[in-house]
Amino acid sequence: MGTAKDINKRSTPFQAIVSYYFIAIAISFILLRLPGVHKDGVHVSLLDSLFTAVSAVSVTGLTVFDISETYSVFGIIMLLVVLQLGAIGIMSLGTFVWLIVGKKIGLRERQLIMVDHNQYNLSGVVNLIKEIIKILFLIEAVGAMILTLYFTQYYDSFKESVLHGVFTAISATTNGGFDITGRSLAVYADDYFVQTINMILITLGAIGFPVLIEIKYFLLNKEQKRFRFSLFTKITTTTYAALFVVGTLGILIVESFNAFKDMSWHKMLFASMFHSVSTRSAGLTTFDVSKFTETTDIFLSFMMFIGASPSSVGGGIRTTTFAIAVLFLINFARGKDEIQVFGREIYLIDVYRSYVVIILASTMVLVSTMILLLTEKSATLLQIIFEITSAFGTCGMSLGITTDLSSPGKVIIMILMFVGRVGLISFLYSLGGKGEKPKYHYPKERVIIG
Repeated sequence: MGTAKDINKRSTPFQAIVSYYFIAIAISFILLRLPGVHKDGVHVSLLDSLFTAVSAVSVTGLTVFDISETYSVFGIIMLLVVLQLGAIGIMSLGTFVWLIVGKKIGLRERQLIMVDHNQYNLSGVVNLIKEIIKILFLIEAVGAMILTLYFTQYYDSFKESVLHGVFTAISATTNGGFDITGRSLAVYADDYFVQTINMILITLGAIGFPVLIEIKYFLLNKEQKRFRFSLFTKITTTTYAALFVVGTLGILIVESFNAFKDMSWHKMLFASMFHSVSTRSAGLTTFDVSKFTETTDIFLSFMMFIGASPSSVGGGIRTTTFAIAVLFLINFARGKDEIQVFGREIYLIDVYRSYVVIILASTMVLVSTMILLLTEKSATLLQIIFEITSAFGTCGMSLGITTDLSSPGKVIIMILMFVGRVGLISFLYSLGGKGEKPKYHYPKERVIIG
């Protein structure tokens, strides 16, 4: 408690959020080192436990060992607890506990919630947390019940069905990407029902909590014709749908003549759809992605770089960042200085923020690639780029080099997973300290561009 108070007093909201995520990782590390977490005879190094803790808090799913062969049932439960912590967010969970014990949510706490969920004003942030927790738990519960009942045909005991049903539902909804089958969802490669349920859960987790809340209000609103969805929801859902379609077609067209050539048309279609959805930040797979062509792997890297939507369980530069950047390019090519979409005009500051995120993210990926090329001698350039974008997008897909990463390589990947979960804007502001508005301005002068 003393540490938390010190962080609150001495830091900006952005610095406090980053600090709290460090604390969350420390707690997760302890949970994953408890007695009984590992199976008998299994030894996991401290660095590998830290790597798993960071991966779980950032809901990424990259692992340096097989979860099913390493963790006991108790360890799997601890991993699920950490996944929930990462998905809900440290401030959301803290607020939930405060509400249960009857603690008053003060101005400082509301500021932290606002930063953690990319909100622009303080009003309604506590209700936002309540809605997020209700919706997330409801989605997971429904998904777990459906999958548990369905998995009774796969597993001998109901206990096993429950374990796999609950774990799969939470891993998909949180976009955690972890699995306890040892083969991700490849064991269900011919089961379209399991794939469909997982795609729905992944989408609900990655599309953004504000979108889900607005949809809930729309469905419960008796006068639906008067209900107006926010610009955020319209841009997010449109971009998400467009990326899904483009991703599906891209994978299908390229791999139908390569990795998918011996498959039936419906299996090709589902494999393409599933991996298009999973690149938002889930990382679950029904097919060995290392068998894809280099073209597809580069394409998937780009999709993972974009990631999920803001205020969701996912990472990356986020869908709205990508959408605003594209819209600005289109409007600028038409000779317009502003972005007009869905009958609204976007603030110029949001355009600035979008390009800052893209430039900073691209720089991080470039620098990380150069470092890993030096430290990971046995990995190819494509494998390294794929691993880095997967970590930054908190996706969790891999071309098979995660288990062979050197200690410096693991540290780089952990940093990328952490930044991807916290968000580049929060991370950047946490480094900048307390910003102050300038007291004066210099004369402006034009600079030749291009």
